[in-house]
Amino acid sequence: MLTQNTIALVYDFDGTLSPQPMQEYTLLPKLGITPDEFWGRVDRESAETISEKMLVYMRLVLELAAERKVNISRKDFLEMASDIKYFPGVEQWFARINQYVAEHSNQQVQVLHYVISAGMREILDGVSIRPYFKQIYASEYHFNDQGVATFPKVLITDTSKTQYLFRVNKGKEALTESINEHLPEDQRPIPFHNMIYIGDGMTDVPSMALTKKNGGHTIAVYSDRGRHGKEVCVDLLRAKRVDFIAPADYQEGSELSRRTQLLLDAVISGIAFRNEAALCLQENGLKNDA
Repeated sequence: MLTQNTIALVYDFDGTLSPQPMQEYTLLPKLGITPDEFWGRVDRESAETISEKMLVYMRLVLELAAERKVNISRKDFLEMASDIKYFPGVEQWFARINQYVAEHSNQQVQVLHYVISAGMREILDGVSIRPYFKQIYASEYHFNDQGVATFPKVLITDTSKTQYLFRVNKGKEALTESINEHLPEDQRPIPFHNMIYIGDGMTDVPSMALTKKNGGHTIAVYSDRGRHGKEVCVDLLRAKRVDFIAPADYQEGSELSRRTQLLLDAVISGIAFRNEAALCLQENGLKNDA
C-alpha cells in the first residue's frame, strides 16, 4: 500500500486563476470607487505610515463602507463572488486534473487542491469553483452580531503564506492547530516533494522559494490582462524560483496543462519509486533510514 500518496496543487488566486484582484470585480464597484483610486490610496497610506499594505486595504474597505453607508455582510460577500471572472479553462481544470492523476497512478494517488491568497476568504467561499478546494486560506473579517464586517481577524501577506504551506505539509489545516512541533518527514501527510505551487508573480516568491527548497515544484503563469506580464515570470525562471512558466490558459492541451501534467507524472513516479524502495528494504529485513 502506497504511503504519502497525496499530491497537493496549491494556487494563488488573483492573477493566477482570475485576471484581476477579486476586489475589482466585487467590493470596489459596490463601494463606488475605481481600482486606480482605491489602490492608489492604499499605496500612499502604506508608504506614509509605514503600514502593512494588506491591513490598510482591509481597513479602508470598512471605512469606505461606513462613509458611504454600505453594509457588507457575509451574505453580500458570497453573492459578489458570482461577478469574478476566470482565466480560460479554470472551471473545467480541477475535475480534469483529478481524472488525470487517478488514471496515471492506477487509482493509487489522490490530488487535493488548495488556495492560499491575500484576498478575502468571504468572497472566495462563494466562487463557483469552491467545491474543488480542500481548503482555502485567505484574509478574513470579524462579523458583529448583525452579521456586518467590523475588523480584520486573519491577515495573509506574501511572507505569511508560507505558514499555510506547512499546514498542508503537516496536515495541521485548522488555524487552531499549532505547526511548531517537530513532525518527522515520513509522517507528514503531504511532503513538499508532492506539492506543486502555481502563482503569478513576485508576491508568490516566498512560497515558491520554500516549495522549491524542500523538493517541490512551482509554475508561474502570466497574462497581458493580469497584473504581471511575461517579463516577471521570465525573471522568476531565471532566478530558478519556478520550474516552468506558461500563459494562464487552463484549457485542455494548453502549455500550462501540458507542463502541469509533466510535473504530475514526475510526482506520481516519485511516489511509486519511494514506496517500491521501501518495500525492497522491508522484504530483505533492512530498515528504511530515509
